[in-house]
Amino acid sequence: MSSEPTHQNIHTFDQATALQPAGPHHWKGQPGRLYWNMVGPFGGTTAATLLHAVLLHPERIGEPAALTVNYAAPLADLPFVLEARPLRTNRSSQHWLLLMTQVDTEGQTITVASGTAVTALRRGTWAGSELPHPPVTPAENLSPRPPTAGLAWSERYDLRLLDGDLPTAWDGAHADDSLTRLWIQDLPPRPIDFLSLAAMSDMFYPRIWRRRALRTPAGTVSMTVYFHADQAALAAAGSGPLLGEARGQEYRHGFFDQRAQLWSADGTIMTTTHQLVYFRD
Repeated sequence: MSSEPTHQNIHTFDQATALQPAGPHHWKGQPGRLYWNMVGPFGGTTAATLLHAVLLHPERIGEPAALTVNYAAPLADLPFVLEARPLRTNRSSQHWLLLMTQVDTEGQTITVASGTAVTALRRGTWAGSELPHPPVTPAENLSPRPPTAGLAWSERYDLRLLDGDLPTAWDGAHADDSLTRLWIQDLPPRPIDFLSLAAMSDMFYPRIWRRRALRTPAGTVSMTVYFHADQAALAAAGSGPLLGEARGQEYRHGFFDQRAQLWSADGTIMTTTHQLVYFRD
């Protein structure tokens, strides 16, 4: 009897981020609709797919330390080609160039995402944090947030809100801040790894929606994730849940930035992230 995994027993996240070799430095894949958002896949799975190519590359050294993804165009439900090329390898770090392209329905090759990554060999050093795990209600004492109708990706996560839900009324009433805290876990549970950390770092809706309570068109232009977890932290975190916190910073001239953090349940910070988001007024 074959011991090869079947499509049915592969986690939906691994299906959504799957890649096949397509020559030196190149992979191919198709996003599908398992994690569909409003006009394309959930941006977190796109970021995870780009990182996946780095992790699969035979020349990679070390673990992910940083990932930047620039979202150039909506990713269509069509095949894509992903290039992951090491630009420079030092004694303890490696720098990567990432490029995702698709051929559109008119036969034109378009860039849908670009990015960079840094992998590194981690060393034992002094460690400290200025972002302590906030005292919050444990995930098991909260009820899951219902999925958002029409957004397939929201069905793939167990989200348990602590503070900062979407506005209950879209009436333009300004909030004093845009803070959101919630527990996040893959549904069904899946061991946390660098790919899931990349995806979960993009979990937070645009902060301007909470600040202004208006249905303002908005979308991420660029996201950078810094990975603080090593293999020991991943193993200790198991399959989650993780505590996430996000808030906006500056809103001006059609763009704003928001930052976020993810902690494991034992208080270990796993990632910090920063996004630039456009909005229309």
